[in-house]
Amino acid sequence: MPQPTLQTRHNPRYRRRAFKDQLARYFVGVGGISVIAAILLIFFYLLYVVIPMFESAQIHQVSEYTVPGSGKTLYIGVEELGEVALRISDQGEVVFFKSADGTVMKRVQLKLPARVTSIADNFDNVMLGLENGEAIALKYVFTASYHNDVRELTPGIEYPLGEKLLVIDQAGEPLRRISFHINDDSAGVAALTNDNRMRYVRYARTQDFLTQSMTTELESNSEYVMKKPARDLVLTPNLQYIYTATETAGLLQFTLTDEGLDEAPVSQAFKQNISSVGLLLGGASLMVGLENGEIQQWMQVRDKNAAGEDTRKLTFIRKFNSNTHTIQTIAAEHRRKGFAVGDSSGEITVYYATSNRTLATINTGAGSVKELAWSARGEHLLALDDNEHMHVYDVHNEYPEVSWDVLWGKVWYEGYDQPDYIWQSSASTNDFEPKLSLVPLSFGTIKAAIYAMLFAVPIAILGAIFTAQFMAPRMRQTVKPAIEIMEALPTVILGFLAGLWLAPLVEAQLAGIFALLIILPPGFLLFAWLWRYVPGRSVFDGWEAALLIPVVLLLIWFAMAISHPIENVFFDGNLRLYMSQHWGIGFDQRNSLVVGLIMGFAVIPTIFSIAEDALFSVPQHLIRGSLALGATRWQTLMRVVLPAASPGIFSGLMMGFGRAVGETMIVLMATGNTPVMDMSIFEGMRTLSANIAVEVPEAEVASTHYRVLFLAALVLFLFTFIFNTAAEIIRQRLRKRYSAL
Repeated sequence: MPQPTLQTRHNPRYRRRAFKDQLARYFVGVGGISVIAAILLIFFYLLYVVIPMFESAQIHQVSEYTVPGSGKTLYIGVEELGEVALRISDQGEVVFFKSADGTVMKRVQLKLPARVTSIADNFDNVMLGLENGEAIALKYVFTASYHNDVRELTPGIEYPLGEKLLVIDQAGEPLRRISFHINDDSAGVAALTNDNRMRYVRYARTQDFLTQSMTTELESNSEYVMKKPARDLVLTPNLQYIYTATETAGLLQFTLTDEGLDEAPVSQAFKQNISSVGLLLGGASLMVGLENGEIQQWMQVRDKNAAGEDTRKLTFIRKFNSNTHTIQTIAAEHRRKGFAVGDSSGEITVYYATSNRTLATINTGAGSVKELAWSARGEHLLALDDNEHMHVYDVHNEYPEVSWDVLWGKVWYEGYDQPDYIWQSSASTNDFEPKLSLVPLSFGTIKAAIYAMLFAVPIAILGAIFTAQFMAPRMRQTVKPAIEIMEALPTVILGFLAGLWLAPLVEAQLAGIFALLIILPPGFLLFAWLWRYVPGRSVFDGWEAALLIPVVLLLIWFAMAISHPIENVFFDGNLRLYMSQHWGIGFDQRNSLVVGLIMGFAVIPTIFSIAEDALFSVPQHLIRGSLALGATRWQTLMRVVLPAASPGIFSGLMMGFGRAVGETMIVLMATGNTPVMDMSIFEGMRTLSANIAVEVPEAEVASTHYRVLFLAALVLFLFTFIFNTAAEIIRQRLRKRYSAL
């Protein structure tokens, strides 16, 4: 390029042009840097939201003091915010005190005919078993009031089953272990007596609609003489099972029926004696503590008996073994699947069941841990040692549900028959176990993109080839802009049409859809063969695509017309039902086939436009040179045009795939939006982007659910970034390889 002369440099027009060039270069540079900065800001903001999920839990001691009151402590509890605690002694004394320093707030002496020998709790409900075989249920409540903007709590006691003592054992033997649950219309009490009998009593509860008073009536009682000395027992909240630990390393399961108690020994033999048992929130999981410090989780799992009938079997799920000394007590959190254990060395360990994580560990330094109590929010933990010293701990444990295995591995959830990848972030019950696997969402994202590309790529690429190389110029001037305008169609409109029109149509004409796939190729070939014998066909060179339109419409009409006859002849009149009954293939109305058709329609303009530009931009001298050397138009296309245009075609494919991966509204409206892992074209899916759109509005800010959704966004971001980077590397290599053409 010739250098400007001195006279040219002093020319005002040249200086203005140079200034404009410099300004344009500056703005282009700033724009490019701004785009990169914006992408980096998005990336770092996603990291900022996600990283707190993987921080370790923290536990530290706030205070230590001798527990107030007299007698032997059998139970400790604490209110929701951890401000007020209570203690129940073997003398029936209930003491409410400030958890921070042990200052007594209120004392209640229960009028009991005998000494308290055992206590069980169901969060704020407590059952006291007495030395004379009777029991009484209590509920501690706290009434909040405000004086000069200062919150004050007034403790009190209620009697959910009435103030009258319940007769559990008519023989009057002391109840050395007791467990209970109170439901809306029933209550159950299970107890072990000193002479090694197990008693189960069930009560019916009815409420007076006028006075709102609750009446408790005896419904049934059962007894079972234990063959081996029993150490502990728990009753499930649904009043269906009793689990009993024996002193000879055994675990027994009793099924509660109208006829009585059915014993079913657990088949697995424990290598160590069982020292403690407890239930997680909801009662679906049994936690078994052993003398060697190991904690095991067991659940009821569906199984088949010898007769082939479905039954429920208590099954070992996972173990936790951070402790090394005998487990003395197990305390479950009130609102999550977390629990704390205390052992004989004074060590307290906090676990989370679903993620199989050891969250935090601390040692009281004062002997064995006898009792543990969580506040309802899981922010405070009280521990009582065997010296009657209370240890108060603050617990910072925001995101225990998340681990690498939970996000990307198979997890055995409560109520499932085996480990699996599950996404189910919420439910209607308070004892729900969050299922936060990103695998089904990632699978659905890839599945939707693959089916869309299977439909879009052949049509877009072959259409681009014909438009760029064979179509008449006048027709190209109409077709190309028309297809590019299709790209501007709002995807919400396409999703609306797919869900309300296309999905029912595909369901009603399923046989016709597959017949169309078989009919179209031979129909085109038949038309091409007949076209050879049309005189004067050279007049229509480049306009063949327009002539194919009526042929396509005719073939579509024919396929739809024979849809129901095909079903009647070959599939007993219903193809969907036939597939389900004979092939085991289910059919959802909004499925991958619908998504592939409609999202492929949305992706076609992107791939077509970029590929057609690349094919049309191949230098004409290459094409003419090839034809001049005797190559046919088809040979020229395959050997010259496609290699030269391959970088652009590849870019179009990657752009289309990127759009398919990030598509939200179409998959949101055109699928069942179910996070299942099934490659069947007749099943739906849920994608990462659709899941974010659905669940972000309902997610609590800064909750685990909220941050996992941001993690899903980060995964989608990284996936597209890595995929596009790899695609760009391949495109540059193709460009370098064919640049010499």
